[in-house]
Amino acid sequence: MEDLRCREFTDFLLAYLDGELDPRARAAFEEHLQACPPCRDYLDSYRRTVELVGTAWSPCGPDDAIPEDAPEELVHAVLEARRRA
Repeated sequence: MEDLRCREFTDFLLAYLDGELDPRARAAFEEHLQACPPCRDYLDSYRRTVELVGTAWSPCGPDDAIPEDAPEELVHAVLEARRRA
């Protein structure tokens, strides 16, 4: 997983956040994260979307908690993660 590219970075987001990457893969992921501001922004957006989805699905959460500008692939990834959980 050396020289992780942005496209590959997104493939590992969920595993990274779930703590499922082996130490070598996690190091490559974090090295890319340090060097790539757009991927840091994407990760932050991903985390916020996960939080908002959790809020929207809670008994007290608003129905419209997912922002309109949330990337569609991100929303699908979050929904898939929720389905697997």
